[in-house]
Amino acid sequence: MPAVFLAASLIWSATVTAQTADAPLVLETKIPLGQVSGRIDHLAIDAKRQRLFVAELDNNSLGVVDLAAGKVLHTVAGLREPQGVAYVPFTDSIYVANAGDGSVHVLRGDDLAPIGRIELGEDADNVRVDTQRNRVLVGYGNGALAVIDPATRTKAADIRLKGHPESFQIDETGTKVFVNVPDARDIEIADLASQANRSLPTQGAGSNFPMAIDGEAHRVLVAFRSPPTLMALSSQDGRVVAKIETCGDADDVFVDAKRHRVYVSCGEGVVDVLEQREAEYRRLARVPTVSGARTSLFVPELDRLFVAVRSRSGEPAAIWVFRPLP
Repeated sequence: MPAVFLAASLIWSATVTAQTADAPLVLETKIPLGQVSGRIDHLAIDAKRQRLFVAELDNNSLGVVDLAAGKVLHTVAGLREPQGVAYVPFTDSIYVANAGDGSVHVLRGDDLAPIGRIELGEDADNVRVDTQRNRVLVGYGNGALAVIDPATRTKAADIRLKGHPESFQIDETGTKVFVNVPDARDIEIADLASQANRSLPTQGAGSNFPMAIDGEAHRVLVAFRSPPTLMALSSQDGRVVAKIETCGDADDVFVDAKRHRVYVSCGEGVVDVLEQREAEYRRLARVPTVSGARTSLFVPELDRLFVAVRSRSGEPAAIWVFRPLP
């Protein structure tokens, strides 16, 4: 863990809530986001600078949190329903996708100055970084992943899909991208070289929004809302290898490879902590948050889970910082 973050965590220890000794997640602190109202969408990290980026969708802003100081560093205003955000290390830039006008704003990493804008047309959503090919992928519209060249900050190509893409992830080999297409009740796999794609069965489950890759286990983890289920598929052949009931209204899922755990953040106001045991999963705990707190980010380099909590009666908008145990 970086020394600065470790020092900050020692300060935070005074705010740790009383929990049982065997709790898999401990709430260390709450970082207020200020006057932020409405829905908060996805998060991203610049680990070197220890900055957390928060897509404040209904606030039309991007919050930039200084994790070492435990406070908001800057707010980027003038966006249009930002949904997806990603830090691109090889160009030291931040990409912010906007649902309201279909644009992708590009900010410089050091001073957050605007350096580009890409017009995708409509409903720009999740953002992923293809590190093998030095490019950025953005889901948008009625069915495509835009392939963006960060050198020119322009769209180079489209990977066509059957419907609007929600979460998508590049597999552990860097050769394929798995895409949730809930409107088509589908999971699509696209070859990143040829862009040819095929579909995987969802076994009757629907509303598949969050997704994660477990590279060590060679699995794709897909969380469905109808019914609330986590399904693990082989990233090599697509077969279903495990299923488990999970919390409702899931919007993010992450793998903690160090502990062989999975974290599922849900709008019903909990984080499900699941443990992988060989082929199966079991629930370790259901950790309470706040109703509507659907989005989160697990950062292995900092060994922390960050949960975005929207403003509610008596609970201001904040980032809740959880430390996994042991």
